Amino acid sequence: MTTMDDKKLKVLELLKEDARRSPQLIATMLGQPQNEVEQAIAELEQDHVIVKYAPVINWSKVDDQKVTALIEVQITPERGRGFEGIAERIYLYPEVKSVYLMSGAYDLLVEVEGRTLNEVANFVSGKLSPIDSVLSTKTFFILKKYKQDGIILEEKEGDQRLLVTP
Repeated sequence: MTTMDDKKLKVLELLKEDARRSPQLIATMLGQPQNEVEQAIAELEQDHVIVKYAPVINWSKVDDQKVTALIEVQITPERGRGFEGIAERIYLYPEVKSVYLMSGAYDLLVEVEGRTLNEVANFVSGKLSPIDSVLSTKTFFILKKYKQDGIILEEKEGDQRLLVTP
């Protein structure tokens, strides 16, 4: 891992807030020449620091009934590869959206998406649990997302009551 200069970190922060910001706008916000910002972005993309530009979508506002689950997975690390080989085997399934190595009571946290609860359950019982190194799984279904990637998904309505004074 390379150390990152302050300018690149600021560019990353601004793109994280809104990936639609143009290099020209970022340059203005940072008080830097546009060509330097464009060069910094190109280097960040080339070094795979910026991997993808993607929107944060509030799926509850769309008529798309996806089911998301978080699965705690306890595993036995492989000799010579540790957790890497098992994590790779798991993240290659198309149902898997994220895999994280964790500290604590379990080893991996796996985020899975399916069309139904049954589809997610079938993934756990038919694909994930049978992996030799998997010792146990614990599945939690997400019922509602309030905040994702630092973005509040539901707009809070203000208090509509009238003020009454004595």
